[in-house]
Amino acid sequence: MKVMIVDDSTIVRMVIERYLKLTDLEIVAEASNGREAIELFKFHRPDIVTLDITMPEMDGLAALKEMLEINPDAKIIMISALTSKATVVKAVNAGAAAYLIKPLQAHQLTDTLKKVIGG
Repeated sequence: MKVMIVDDSTIVRMVIERYLKLTDLEIVAEASNGREAIELFKFHRPDIVTLDITMPEMDGLAALKEMLEINPDAKIIMISALTSKATVVKAVNAGAAAYLIKPLQAHQLTDTLKKVIGG
């Protein structure tokens, strides 16, 4: 399965990439904002996306909605420092497959991926 990492922080993208290398998933793209993520999503057609919420140009919630319009079967995992219940509910209601809170631990991501993929 193909995965794309979206976060405006280079360090966070590197951490997620390191965690994803513990899996059998193929990292096909990385983006630093929502607008770039949409373009890469159209081109690479990833099965799974890790998506931050607070980013420049287009936030993660807007990007989430656009990605799911392009491919309703994509599994989008929100990874954010935003912890308010309202934000989590908004993301899940918009179609997020899961919502993880930063800072992230490797097992949180790998366990969530297993649940989302169904294995």
